[in-house]
Amino acid sequence: MQPLIILNVVGLTPRHLGPLTPRLTAFAQQGGMRPMTTTLPAVTCTAQASFMTGLPPDQTGIVANGWLFRDLHEIWFWRQSNRLVKGEKIWQAGKSRNPQFTCANMFWWYNMASDHDFGATPRPIYKADGRKLPDCFTVPTDWREKLSSRLGKFPLFNFWGPNTNISSTRWIAKASELAITDFDPTLTLVYLPHLDYDLQRFGPDESHPAVAKSLQEVDQVVGDLIDFAQQHGRKVMVLSEYGITPVDRPVHLNRHFRREGWLQIRMEDGHEMLDPTTSSVFAVADHQIAHIYIRDPAMVPQVKQLLKGIAGVESVWDKTEQAAHQIAHERSGELVVMSDARSWFTYYFWLDDALAPDFARTVEIHRKPGYDPVELFLNPAIAFPKLTIIGKLLKKILGFRMLMDVIPLDATLVKGSHGRPTDDPQDGPLVMTDTPELLPAQVAATDIKDMALRHIFGDSHRATPVS
Repeated sequence: MQPLIILNVVGLTPRHLGPLTPRLTAFAQQGGMRPMTTTLPAVTCTAQASFMTGLPPDQTGIVANGWLFRDLHEIWFWRQSNRLVKGEKIWQAGKSRNPQFTCANMFWWYNMASDHDFGATPRPIYKADGRKLPDCFTVPTDWREKLSSRLGKFPLFNFWGPNTNISSTRWIAKASELAITDFDPTLTLVYLPHLDYDLQRFGPDESHPAVAKSLQEVDQVVGDLIDFAQQHGRKVMVLSEYGITPVDRPVHLNRHFRREGWLQIRMEDGHEMLDPTTSSVFAVADHQIAHIYIRDPAMVPQVKQLLKGIAGVESVWDKTEQAAHQIAHERSGELVVMSDARSWFTYYFWLDDALAPDFARTVEIHRKPGYDPVELFLNPAIAFPKLTIIGKLLKKILGFRMLMDVIPLDATLVKGSHGRPTDDPQDGPLVMTDTPELLPAQVAATDIKDMALRHIFGDSHRATPVS
């Protein structure tokens, strides 16, 4: 077996290869690169499930980053159990070929309740007094303490939110190096998310100083990890899940449903909450895709007609039409909606910002009934945001209850999104390898599992060489 590392550089596209990414560009030139056809929706959990299994979303069951769990009738995002993903995983296929095969899963999603051999993923400590402390979950369990002692605590608050920076991606890269030296896995899966964030904040224009800086930082981290992996006898694949394209129009589907009287609200201590248990229709928004859950099947045509008339909505698919896009599943909405290229879907359901739930102005990825990229911004109305945050943290340290309500409610701040197929392959995801003879002429997300196994086991069948 030939050891392999797969680096998932989120948001990287063929168009990014050039002067700002000299090491990634050299890797592509010395090996091979192809644009990749990704999943629909083109979001993290869906794409990674297809990478892991070689199956489309209607077979993995991962139809978004979150959905309505129908048996609980609750909306959940960013679950971590690998048992949610159906299909044979890449490491299971490897072990069936050779029982000595091992896999280190470094921050790819669905990292828990899994049978990979080694790994790490974010896992905050939630204290009874409301505090959230940075930490991670590891396999084996005692590796967590070793990682923390060598690298410091995982920088959770730099991983997501308005304070995101390269430090969390650098920590993951360094932890992945330690996984190789500590365990010598056959396959190492590494998630490197930093580029994703500034592309959502500012759009994909490389002339923006923050975007240019992010590209240079990611190129350095990934370049160092490629060098390390090759020095330790690894073949290397680099891929991305999706490309981020410019947007300027947020679409508030739940507000449309509320005005129709279909979406129900429950008041809690002066704040409005979406109530899925009594709502006839509601949307679970995830970037440029939304699942529309409809209690009464007889309402589907009426809801579909309404959606077709909303500016920013490009496609509306019922269950039959979803099958053609390989997204029809019991977890999918009765309707699935895709935005046009300039638009994306918010989860917002309130009509008056004064009545928005208290978590709307915080980083709270688990309580919001949809994805919220506005969590990447500090409220520009706060005159001295750093002093405000320090003051709130001091209150928390002193034992006072407080709300870190520093996130704005202005969805127009978001300048980049993803989820729909990109109009130009140069703006979509890619796959690169230092073994170009194993790179097919065309690559889909569902091909990654087979490609990885070919790198490891050296199958006699070869893909079409790169010209």
